[in-house]
Amino acid sequence: MKPTLFLLAAGMGSRYGGLKQLDGLGPNGETIMDYSIYDAIKAGFGKLVFVIRKDFEQDFREKIISKYEGHIPCELVFQSIDALPEGFTCPEGRVKPWGTNHAVMMGAPVINEPFAVINCDDFYGSDSYRSMAQFLSSLPEGSKNRYAMVGFRVGNTLSESGTVSRGICGTDENRMLTSVVERTKIQRMDGEVKYIDDNGEWTATPENTPVSMNFWGFTPDYFGYSADLFVQFLSDPQNMENLKSEFFIPFVVDKLIAEGTATVEVLDTTSKWFGVTYPEDRPSVVEKIKELVAAGVYPNKLF
Repeated sequence: MKPTLFLLAAGMGSRYGGLKQLDGLGPNGETIMDYSIYDAIKAGFGKLVFVIRKDFEQDFREKIISKYEGHIPCELVFQSIDALPEGFTCPEGRVKPWGTNHAVMMGAPVINEPFAVINCDDFYGSDSYRSMAQFLSSLPEGSKNRYAMVGFRVGNTLSESGTVSRGICGTDENRMLTSVVERTKIQRMDGEVKYIDDNGEWTATPENTPVSMNFWGFTPDYFGYSADLFVQFLSDPQNMENLKSEFFIPFVVDKLIAEGTATVEVLDTTSKWFGVTYPEDRPSVVEKIKELVAAGVYPNKLF
């Protein structure tokens, strides 16, 4: 069975301002998501599942889904802040979604095969999709607890326009993930890559430190673990009182690794990530895509 590509498309892109998922950056108005899907189809993914906001549905079907008809099957699922387990209600005043792993949980009803998770507005490069498709396709039928992550080198993932959020990863001698800690402020300062640590101090990390760009590979058992851990997350009064608390994928993965439930193989890549985190990033991304098309990596028109 071919793996599924699950695209996280529910975010508004608060720092960029507006629906950056629909921003045309390629020579014929292609979005970053178009390039991701082109790469995924070539790599052997067999289905697309998008998680979006319900109020975004009509726009999304008209401007996005319609392009892929005839190329690959597509499904939509929806993330909302009141999609909570029985016994929990959304705190008054909360407007922020519950985070990336909550978005992933929305795919449980429609995904029954190994699947990869990506951010819809990050450009990962074709090698990343080939590596992940190969990993997921080679899993024996019915596999559980064997996951993967494309590990980018932190120095290849920064924005020149401001700080970025990344999952800083630890690995063992077999390139298995040992830890992943979400750092919400990372940038290059004085020639070094630095992030703000738990004490609020800027801490340097090597350029080749592997980081999560939210390109994960899971089997369907991951949904059950997520549901259990989300109940734990919501049961912590601090998470309910903090109207901006988020249930991140790295939070779940780190728990499963720490307790020995699952393994996560880190698939190394030297690819340079790029994306539009800030408005100032846009011209650079347009130019990089133009260069890839000129080099023949992508056709002038994708779909």
